[in-house]
Amino acid sequence: MTWGVGRVFCALFFGSSALAREGSPPGWRSTHIARDQRTNRRIRAREVRVVGPAGEQLGVLTIEAALEKANEAGMDLVEVNPMAKPPVCKIMDYGRFKYEEKKRASEAKKKQVVVHLKEVKLRPKTEEHDYEFKVRNVKRFLEEGNKARITIMFRGREITHKEIGQQILDDVVKDVKDVGVVEQVPRMEGRQMFMILAPNAKVAQRARDLARQTAARTASKKDGPQPTPKAPAGSGQI
Repeated sequence: MTWGVGRVFCALFFGSSALAREGSPPGWRSTHIARDQRTNRRIRAREVRVVGPAGEQLGVLTIEAALEKANEAGMDLVEVNPMAKPPVCKIMDYGRFKYEEKKRASEAKKKQVVVHLKEVKLRPKTEEHDYEFKVRNVKRFLEEGNKARITIMFRGREITHKEIGQQILDDVVKDVKDVGVVEQVPRMEGRQMFMILAPNAKVAQRARDLARQTAARTASKKDGPQPTPKAPAGSGQI
């Protein structure tokens, strides 16, 4: 009871943050440290192991001596491994490093291929021409590198004939076997039976290559030469 009253008193007079710290492990402050590396005067250690701009080992130096070497090189002292004993720091151009890191992340994002899950719905009484139309759509989805969820919807007493839905799904698998494979086998979910198809390895690779080529063409157009501005009227140029 005394412990509980003490916690309430602490919360009233010092705020809820104090109460949170009381019940937290000793390392609670670590969650508030910025994700970026510490640089220059933000480095807290008294001694650090220093790596030079070209990767050469400069040994263990006091923080002042390490900062002096970074200053002589016209660069920054960056803490790259704070958990080491002593912490490891590297002399580098931190601004350029962050710029190149951001550029690499942007290039990697451009090369990513987004895969969508398209759903195609069928019924046990789906007409033949409607079935063929939807199967063509499934093939197109797979050829684009996407996945397809094939859903059989049962209404009323149709649910008592699940084997018909299973047969339709089997027919879909046979009709798209040249471009797709079963990623998730058929299963029931309420009054629906569904399976998921994915493009086979060859089709998926072709779709990835096409997406990367398209992204590269788009990037080259953006980075292309800027149009020459028109000369002002009366400048004498023809």
